[in-house]
Amino acid sequence: MNDDPADAAPTPPRPSRAAGEGSVRIVGTAHVSAESVEEVEAVVDEERPDVVAVELDEGRYRQMKGETPDDLDPGDLLQGNTVFQFLAYWMLSYVQNRLGDRFDVEPGADMLAAVETAERLGLDVALVDRDIQTTIQRFWARMSLVEKARMVGALAFGVTDPRIAGVAFGLLVGVLLGPVFGLFGGALGLTDALLARVTTGAWAGVVAAMLANFLAAEFELRSVPGVFASLAVGALVGVAAFLTGAGVDAVTGLLSPFVVGAMGSIVLGLLVGFGVGLLAAVVMSVTGVGLAAEEDLDDFEGFDPAELTDADVVTAMMEEFRQFSPGGAAALIDERDAYIAHRLVRLRESGFSVVAIVGAGHREGIERYLESPGTLPPMESLTGTAEPGGVPWGKVVGYGVSVAFLAFFLLLAMAGVRNERLLTLFGAWFLINGAFAAGLAKAAGARWSSASVGGLVAWMTSINPLLAPGWFTGYMELRHLTVNVADIGRLNDLLSDETRPLGEVIADMFDVPLFRLIMIVAATNVGSIVASALFALYVVPQFFGAADVNVTQLMLEGARESARVVWGVLA
Repeated sequence: MNDDPADAAPTPPRPSRAAGEGSVRIVGTAHVSAESVEEVEAVVDEERPDVVAVELDEGRYRQMKGETPDDLDPGDLLQGNTVFQFLAYWMLSYVQNRLGDRFDVEPGADMLAAVETAERLGLDVALVDRDIQTTIQRFWARMSLVEKARMVGALAFGVTDPRIAGVAFGLLVGVLLGPVFGLFGGALGLTDALLARVTTGAWAGVVAAMLANFLAAEFELRSVPGVFASLAVGALVGVAAFLTGAGVDAVTGLLSPFVVGAMGSIVLGLLVGFGVGLLAAVVMSVTGVGLAAEEDLDDFEGFDPAELTDADVVTAMMEEFRQFSPGGAAALIDERDAYIAHRLVRLRESGFSVVAIVGAGHREGIERYLESPGTLPPMESLTGTAEPGGVPWGKVVGYGVSVAFLAFFLLLAMAGVRNERLLTLFGAWFLINGAFAAGLAKAAGARWSSASVGGLVAWMTSINPLLAPGWFTGYMELRHLTVNVADIGRLNDLLSDETRPLGEVIADMFDVPLFRLIMIVAATNVGSIVASALFALYVVPQFFGAADVNVTQLMLEGARESARVVWGVLA
């Protein structure tokens, strides 16, 4: 097997024809069609070409052949938008596997049949597709922010279990309600005594849940039922502390009124949001929202697999994306047409007779390029990392947060705010970021050492768009984890098992190193983002409100003083 027989070394196959007189026959297949497998075997056996070209890259070829998968590079895995690229790749892989199960054909069986038939006949095999990681990266980079949001939303409400989607929505609502309760709690009837009870109940519940989880781990009882039991214990203890008022005096004596009110408002907001999420989950289950993916697959029950030869599964799905993401579809379909055509033209010009096995959705585009090679875009434009199109809103927001944070403390200092007050405010920033980042990382399954590192650096990374606390947590976690591409197959197998309870499936998914790492990294970053939002929307107004200080007036005074200093230097 050679990646490209046209320039393979040291013993390349000899073409059967003179240079420039080669030929290419395209066989378009459906990646989940049994008929396609039979067609591939028959065409290769009949043609006996010099080379059998297949729509595979090196990584997918090795995985298909059952070789030991490559470990993933931690640096590549933790940087940039890799989490979302992984989700996009997983989505494509999962849908193809589900359709393969529906038709009782292993996804990629057509490619495997081509390779095995070529090997049986002593023919050379060429891998002519672009590396899948490059394709997914370019696919994600070419999508706009709105398109990415629509895609993630479709995944959340079309593939995710309604209960999970509903609770996630509720928690988002809860995060937004926390600042509202803190700022306008008095008008809503939220007394200091009520918030003190809520805070006490939250502390008691968290401690009880952690203790129950620790005992379960010590006695090797850790599982999803065990986690649920720990959460149930924490909830019962928290409710009991809230109702009885036990421990309120101790908590209010240990924490300042400001901290008690802040924690109580946040917890109360999350509890209300959780209730909203449960209600949303019930509504979604009753109305059928979130079951679209299953219904779409069920539509194929009476469908003839032979009809899939008009377009392969992945391309057919991505053609729908073309309606709202021309750039994303171009990276996944059009660029690969051109890339594969480049490889086939090169083989043909070298004098090789070629049978190319590609997804039927690529056939038309490739044949068009083979007929007019002069229309092919330069090969260098089809490889490498793509730069995101449009305004890089992520970087804009990231740098904006950094500038706003530095300007906030600088202007307060220029306005004459005392150092000890600034240190107190900075300490609140440090603690809130650390608590949320470390807490969510631990909830996602991180070790205490990894979660602690993410929490300790969260204050700094939340104001630096080039860093993320999840990277630090992830690198620490990788000391105990080894991730490879086979993990995606394990995840697909788990999601395809409809006989097991949801809790067991989720528990086993967290046992897959790649999924656990992605969730830990994402949870750490989300924790820091949420903490930063809460700090700006709730802590800062409450901090200065408690001292009866107008923060806006302070910022204006700081700006005027800064302007005087700058003018004095320039003058």
